Amino acid sequence: MAAAKTTKTTAAKKSGLNIKPLADRVVIKFLEAEETTKGGIILTSSAQEKPQVAEICAVGPGGVVDGKEIKMEVKVGDKVLISKYSGTEVKLEGEKYTIVRQNDILAIVE
Repeated sequence: MAAAKTTKTTAAKKSGLNIKPLADRVVIKFLEAEETTKGGIILTSSAQEKPQVAEICAVGPGGVVDGKEIKMEVKVGDKVLISKYSGTEVKLEGEKYTIVRQNDILAIVE
């Protein structure tokens, strides 16, 4: 058990992230949205939709949540699709991150 804990802590330190999510939570960073359409029209930031593809920066340990055993299915570095209006946005050292529950992740992008 101690080895697994060390591995997760090390992964968070390598990425420079000082957030350690609890239970079934995951810290993500949204990937940049395209600024131009296929037709070449440049979109302003207010006209762009919030991206739904994100990269996982840190993963909680899982455990028992609401009486059910939760196994974490994702890992640091995975690219995932997220529900449109899910999570809590946080800003740390000038970077924006979002903390979501694992069940708000719709799919892993390969």
